[in-house]
Amino acid sequence: MMRPLFFIAALVGASSASLAQDKPADPGRDLVMQKCAQCHTDSIWRDQRQNAAAWEATAYRMMARGSIWTTDEVKNMAAFLGREFGPDVPRAKPQQR
Repeated sequence: MMRPLFFIAALVGASSASLAQDKPADPGRDLVMQKCAQCHTDSIWRDQRQNAAAWEATAYRMMARGSIWTTDEVKNMAAFLGREFGPDVPRAKPQQR
């Protein structure tokens, strides 16, 4: 019965590794990791490439589905995602293993 928990932990760990990338602390990134990575892998924000306003709308749609966030948390997450994964931000090249 531990396999589903291990799988979820592995997904969250993989997501956090791809977001961290040796960057300074960012409250928006921390919130995305705490709030969004519970249900989503990092491909959800890497692939959508939206500006901050669109990310904010996405966050409010998630709230309509049951997420509980404050207005400040939504704004911080949207600002981070728009800045790091916006439509004008070049995509990172896959890392070699």
